[in-house]
Amino acid sequence: MAERIRSLNRQLMAGRVTGSGNGVSERMPAVWRARYRLTPWWARVLIVWALSRVVTTTLILMLARVQGENAWTGANPNYVDFATMWDGRWYNIVAVSGYPTVLPLTAAGQIGENAWAFMPGYPVVARSLMILSGQEWAPVAVFVSVAFSAGTALLFYRLMNRMLDSSTALFSVVLFCVAPLSPLLQFGYAESMYLFFLTLALYLLLERRYGLLFPTIAVMALTRPSGLAFALAMGLHVVLRFVTRVRDPFGGRERMLAVSVAIFSGVMGLAWPVAAWIVTGSLTAYTDTELAWRAPYIGYQELVPFAAWFQSGVWWLGSPQGILVVIALIVAFTLVMFTPAVRRLGVDLRFWVASYALYLLAVFFPQSSTFRLLMPLFPLLGAVAMPRHPLYRIGIVLLLVAAQWGWLLICWGVDGRDWTPP
Repeated sequence: MAERIRSLNRQLMAGRVTGSGNGVSERMPAVWRARYRLTPWWARVLIVWALSRVVTTTLILMLARVQGENAWTGANPNYVDFATMWDGRWYNIVAVSGYPTVLPLTAAGQIGENAWAFMPGYPVVARSLMILSGQEWAPVAVFVSVAFSAGTALLFYRLMNRMLDSSTALFSVVLFCVAPLSPLLQFGYAESMYLFFLTLALYLLLERRYGLLFPTIAVMALTRPSGLAFALAMGLHVVLRFVTRVRDPFGGRERMLAVSVAIFSGVMGLAWPVAAWIVTGSLTAYTDTELAWRAPYIGYQELVPFAAWFQSGVWWLGSPQGILVVIALIVAFTLVMFTPAVRRLGVDLRFWVASYALYLLAVFFPQSSTFRLLMPLFPLLGAVAMPRHPLYRIGIVLLLVAAQWGWLLICWGVDGRDWTPP
């Protein structure tokens, strides 16, 4: 290795090796440039990931030092206790006690908040490690999230590198690792594990390795709700491949396999509501449980597809302002999907982003956890990473780190009777 570096240095100094178009390496001194080019891609990604975890952990510890006593911890909690607050306690309940067979009722006789809102993938993995290691929930939950976050960073680079050059793909990873909600990647939440399997599913889709999508989707859809959205994206992929089959052959076996994946994803999207129905005896156990979380805002109502965003808009801003803002957001998102930068990400990633956004529009009630629910749109970071000017890249990183601190203050730190859950 040392001889290779010296040889490459001599070539660089002699002017026999020129820049390869890599925005990072071209701005480095010759020695650093040589070492950078000899560093494998996975090491670059892990260095970015590790440095970002240092920054994020520092911010978390700063907030934990001033955190007062709350429903989950005492004052000034240690890291693992602070990192397993909020919904982390629900995952803890699932890991230790499982799911209720009788749904809890409020004083008014409505279905109350309960563990059925939290899918089993993440707590099952954590519980398995708890048994193997003999450790308690909090450190194991954090370990699982941190490990999956490193894996996601590696997979995300491979995903982005299919459409973008290596420098832009690596900067996409930087943006992912310092994004405003990146603290969740090391908290006791399912997002880190879910994003790993989502990234793997998207990569397999682009590679057209349909057979491997079956187990990937099964785990993904039982970690966070996403099976129906991925089924739509897969269906759009199948339609596109069928329409373009003259220039992009789509044989009978491959066609049948791709269609089967789309159907399987749809089935997995309904598997958890069906499981809740079987265990509790209530057909609407899962949806009633999810609706309990929006009841403090608009009361107990039936699930009406595509109504929740407008209900939320009216609750936050009144009528008609709230409705107009939601319409403006829909129009703006649609326009963004057709910008040149987003189009460079490729059709299949845009199918996923559009499908998941449509899923959120159909079923989700926007409130303080909206930012967390937007995390699966992270392939759009590839478009944000495309400008190459160093001032832009430095500025966007600093802005995102500042936004991390803002999100931690607003949504994670607990100040009295906090109504802004993450």
